[in-house]
Amino acid sequence: ATAAAHSGQLYIAPYVACAIGDYFMYNEGHVLVIFDDLTKHAWAYRQISLLLGRSPGRGSYPGDIFYLHSRLVERAARLNTELGKGTMTHLPIIETLENDLTAYIPTNLVSMTDGQIFVSSLLFNEGFKPAINIGLSVSRVGSKAQWPIIKKLAGPIRLEYIQYNELLNVTKLQASVSKEVKRRLKRGEILVSFITQYKDSPSGTVDLALLLFAYKHDLCVDLSTVDIENFKKNVLAYVKRNDPKLVEAIETQKKLTDEIERTMKITLSDYVKTFPSYLAFKEEQAKAEKEAQEAKETAAREAAEAAKTA
Repeated sequence: ATAAAHSGQLYIAPYVACAIGDYFMYNEGHVLVIFDDLTKHAWAYRQISLLLGRSPGRGSYPGDIFYLHSRLVERAARLNTELGKGTMTHLPIIETLENDLTAYIPTNLVSMTDGQIFVSSLLFNEGFKPAINIGLSVSRVGSKAQWPIIKKLAGPIRLEYIQYNELLNVTKLQASVSKEVKRRLKRGEILVSFITQYKDSPSGTVDLALLLFAYKHDLCVDLSTVDIENFKKNVLAYVKRNDPKLVEAIETQKKLTDEIERTMKITLSDYVKTFPSYLAFKEEQAKAEKEAQEAKETAAREAAEAAKTA
């Protein structure tokens, strides 16, 4: 049913999709049903209910609005061997009001699904793709579906991403910030860059493991923005070319052993040292240390001469 269809057609369309899915599921098929979107379905049901004279509740929705979608989505199943091992997976989509998840949503999908992916138009307009809000997205399957190496490296990312956004909003109006705050903002920029994927080019698991390891150990914090992007684009190719056994070890063991961690740190550190901004940073750092040492020696010399004169 299109958006221009009448309420009766909009109301019955999801159930027709489930009925078709049931047919294939019970014939040993594997079905994916995408409901786009159930907010419009709730609107259609509200119109029908009001026309039928049912008592309206909050937002003029009928009282059984929350049972409407539970009966629908709970038809998703995985059949046992006797029934043919068919499956039907549901991917329901709902629309929030002004990206506000705390606003009234005429469905109980959040409580009855295996998780939620919160897609934000604000993030999309900022160039963050896929535009998934990490702070509001939840997976009740959790890290059980991840490789152990990704589970270990990605553990604190969600909290750090939320903290970065809060810090970014606070420092937007400040003229100057301390070196520590600048470093935290730089780490946040690196994190956003590493979890942003290119169009039609999703990151592989090994590639993601390398990027998360580099982020966790602050290997790229001294690089420029351009070099960070180049690091992200070419890190997997560099490791495959210079240490193919590391890639093979990650793919086979799928966990962060001491040997893999040691090898990753050496290989990625060597790769970072090839970038011009890293070399320039080290030169500037050495120059600053030399000037500080000279100033210290000069101050000591002047103090000794003053003491001798006294």
